[in-house]
Amino acid sequence: MKLIGIIGGLGPESTVDYYKSIIDSFRTEGGLAAPEMVIYSVDLEEVLALVSRQEWSSLVSLLVDKLKALHRAGVDFAVISANTPHIVFDEIQAKSPVPLLSIVTATLDKTVELGLKKVGLLGTRFTMQSNFFLPQFSARGVSVVVPPTADQDYIHDKLMTEIELGIINGETRKGLLAIIERMIAREKVDGIILGCTELPLILDKSEFGIPFLNTAAIHVATIVNCCRQN
Repeated sequence: MKLIGIIGGLGPESTVDYYKSIIDSFRTEGGLAAPEMVIYSVDLEEVLALVSRQEWSSLVSLLVDKLKALHRAGVDFAVISANTPHIVFDEIQAKSPVPLLSIVTATLDKTVELGLKKVGLLGTRFTMQSNFFLPQFSARGVSVVVPPTADQDYIHDKLMTEIELGIINGETRKGLLAIIERMIAREKVDGIILGCTELPLILDKSEFGIPFLNTAAIHVATIVNCCRQN
């Protein structure tokens, strides 16, 4: 099996979920075997500060440095266990010393597999406003829409003050579902991308008869498949 490299800490709650999900995917086969992996946990506050100031070259440099460390540790490939840093994925990939698996590409493949044509995107304010999902999705015939600004503010605030800290609030879940319900009514979306790897911690099942695309779980499935390849 290949040695997995993960840039984690973006945020810590979803990094734990990545680790456990990867292990569990092997445990379902029986026995105690598990893949080897190296996790470089970064400072979430530092990364978000660079994103908020749009210091993209500094963000690229920071993440490439972590990938170089993973490369020195001997990993065969790596992932960034968050959606927001994928704003600069192409630039990171061009400088990475190891192959990278994109969460956006993995989610797009799943979206196409499900036959979806118009999906809503929830995530951090940076992810929703940059909407870096759009070019790849449009190229394969899938439309991507985001909530109105006020709803974006609500989602971002709840991510930063609750969900990223491991606080799962029932009222917040209701608020997020209300946003999704409005997107279904207004935009006629046929799926929802949970475009922050913490969102599946609070939106843990599909609702309203449409699939909620858990980007963390989709990414993990891609990691596991790559790990098993010779």
